Amino acid sequence: MNFKALVLFSGGQDSTTCLAWALERYQYVETIGFDYGQRHAIEMDCRHRVLEQFRLQFPQWSEKLGQDHVLDLSLLGQISDTALTQDKAIAFQQGGLPNTFVPGRNLLFFTLAATVAYRRGLEVLVGGMCETDYSGYPDCRDNTLKALQVSLSLGLDSPMVIETPLMWIDKHDTWALARTLGGEALVALIQEHTHTCYLGDRTHRHDWGYGCGTCPACDLRRKGYELYAGTRS
Repeated sequence: MNFKALVLFSGGQDSTTCLAWALERYQYVETIGFDYGQRHAIEMDCRHRVLEQFRLQFPQWSEKLGQDHVLDLSLLGQISDTALTQDKAIAFQQGGLPNTFVPGRNLLFFTLAATVAYRRGLEVLVGGMCETDYSGYPDCRDNTLKALQVSLSLGLDSPMVIETPLMWIDKHDTWALARTLGGEALVALIQEHTHTCYLGDRTHRHDWGYGCGTCPACDLRRKGYELYAGTRS
């Protein structure tokens, strides 16, 4: 397609798969990341390594991969009392949501990304939100993002499309999608260089990558990889 896209890119498994998806689909792609005081701030280092590896390993994508943007959203960390922004144990809150939920995070991410995209002449926003394997975060839901797409397009008086290629697939299918897009090289890149662990653990290496192995994010990634590996053996 002759559209240009901006990928919300954290350096994790999902956003890395989305980046590959966008590079296969669009003529030009930029990336944007957000430093919001997240407990797993190591992802900010990982995202630079992932982008570097994309440029080195995938020449067909490198020529379409443009500027990377990083926004300082430390204010979000200051006003969010969550297990992703504070040193506290991960647990479920009274309403059923895990305390890793950062209220308004994705709404803010997409709004700021749309502002950058508008200025840069990019028509599509790509995010790794998913309703199949998620913790019940309301700002990951398809209806939320469809409503936000309408609001952004009206507010900017310019069409702004939100694409979520992982919305209806699970982690097993996300691993499989990565292999379809970039072969074993992309799967290996995701294993070695991306970061998902909520605790920011880069000391323990598993078949599926680095992480504590016990937090909800690691658990989802591990289970998805085991299913993926099982179907390939």
